[in-house]
Amino acid sequence: MPASQPRSRARDRNNVLNRAEFLSLNQPLKGNQESRSSSRKQSGQAGAAGAQNTNPKERRQSQQLPEEDCMQLNPSFKGIAFNSLLAIDICMSKRLGVCANRASSWGGARSMINLLGITGHGIPWIAGTLICLVKSSTLAGQEVLMNLLLALLLDIMIVAGLQKLAKRKGPYDITPGLLDYLTMDTYAFPAGHASRVAMLSKFFLNHLVLAIPLRILLVLWALCVGFSRVMIGRHHITDVLSGFMFGYLQFRLVELIWMSSNTCQMLISIW
Repeated sequence: MPASQPRSRARDRNNVLNRAEFLSLNQPLKGNQESRSSSRKQSGQAGAAGAQNTNPKERRQSQQLPEEDCMQLNPSFKGIAFNSLLAIDICMSKRLGVCANRASSWGGARSMINLLGITGHGIPWIAGTLICLVKSSTLAGQEVLMNLLLALLLDIMIVAGLQKLAKRKGPYDITPGLLDYLTMDTYAFPAGHASRVAMLSKFFLNHLVLAIPLRILLVLWALCVGFSRVMIGRHHITDVLSGFMFGYLQFRLVELIWMSSNTCQMLISIW
């Protein structure tokens, strides 16, 4: 009997049906399972030891990493195009900010550029409109001036609301002036001066009888005032272009809600 047991064991080992090649893949050998489980345990223990050896500050920083600092492996085409246009806008605006400070290439002309920008401020225009309204004696003049006053007030409120929503800063760290704080023109997008001069120029071209040279000068004045804000570093190029667009839309809005002569007379009498 003892001799027959080793012979049967040897016969089982030599039997091809008992080899691993003929076993089901879903039921691997116990020896393979034990080796795999032991290797997994060793790798898990090594990973845990490596995690313990890492600095806790680095682990905290990796967990708290904001999304904007993470690399996007598959960004969308719209995101790439928007970021590219934004980078071009910032670069070109900084290059055109030739009067941003006294040390700039055109720093000596900063006072003159600021003086040109004052012609597009809302406070002088509102004050001038009120003075002309008091001195006006014709119904047509009072009607135009009252609607112009309405347009100026709407411009200040709309631009201030849009700037509060966007909260975009200019290309340079320029502190807003006193008149800017009075008109709540403290952010960059959209440019308040650009929207105001676009609205005023369109308003005057439609409601005043002007010669062709004066009409050309009016358009040039609006363009110069708008881009002077880029030269002093207060706004980006897109801020000025969007300001022109919003100024035109404000003019269209005033045309839709145009106050009649009777309404203007009633408001003047109350005032």
